[in-house]
Amino acid sequence: MRYTTLGASRLEVSRLCLGTMNFGRHADTDASHEILDEAHEIGINYIDTANRYGTPSRPHASEEIIGAWFAKGGGRRERTVLATKVFEQTDPWPNNGGLSALNIRRACDASLRRLKTEHIDVYQMHHVDRLAPWDEIWEAFDTLRAQGKILYAGSSNFAGWHLALAQASAKEHHWRLISEQSVYSLARRDIEREVLPAARALGVGLVPWSPLAGGLLAGRGDGVRRTDAATRAASEEHQASLEGTQQLAAEVGVEPAALALSWLLAQEGVVAPIVGPRTTEQLRAFAGVPDIELADDVLARLEALWPGPGVAPEAYAW
Repeated sequence: MRYTTLGASRLEVSRLCLGTMNFGRHADTDASHEILDEAHEIGINYIDTANRYGTPSRPHASEEIIGAWFAKGGGRRERTVLATKVFEQTDPWPNNGGLSALNIRRACDASLRRLKTEHIDVYQMHHVDRLAPWDEIWEAFDTLRAQGKILYAGSSNFAGWHLALAQASAKEHHWRLISEQSVYSLARRDIEREVLPAARALGVGLVPWSPLAGGLLAGRGDGVRRTDAATRAASEEHQASLEGTQQLAAEVGVEPAALALSWLLAQEGVVAPIVGPRTTEQLRAFAGVPDIELADDVLARLEALWPGPGVAPEAYAW
């Protein structure tokens, strides 16, 4: 496994991030623990979750499963860079969602209990909260850091200008964002217009979620997700691009999923795509992706198959 630093921090993370949205949904506790152990075995130290990854009957399943895994000991927590998120509504009563100082502190304490840990390495805002003043957010983060409960701050699903506002306000409070999780793949390149350039300029590491576009780019190995109606429709829409990608993957000698992930890793500013396997076999298939170096002609062919939107404002104003 290869490692890099997360954004403008000194925090070292693996070039793949283990996403745990499937824990408690498509992988039960035992299977999830096997995946977590396998992640450490192949060198993945970066694990991402959220306080609302679960099912209707068990809405916090992912954090609870990870907490039970940490409780097994054996250096599991010490070897993990743990990232979780705050924003989603956890109760219909007021102040149990969003980014008020009250909810940030409550949600953090609840995540710590579920995760059975004393601190969260990267505490992430799951969405922007347009009603929350940035001073209020950073003061809450500052309190949590002073209490030893969080170390770094991250964001998710922010627009480019949200990153700029957040980073400017963070500086006033002696904080900084070190990561942004955005949907990004060969098939979803919207963030190249403004989010990715903003992240690069502001020292924010980009951590793509849905790097295989919900299974669209996974080739033949993702039968569960490809039964989704939206994914089937996208498959029909992008049939020519998908066929060209599969042919190119065969020429390079890798699986289509590995080709899509290695393309992401070749993009400046991308730190670690989030992979969310349901089995250890699926995870092992990704283990060698960070070692794949795509030739310039391969990158050019992928660009032709999946053209991006261009960078603002040149893409639409020059």
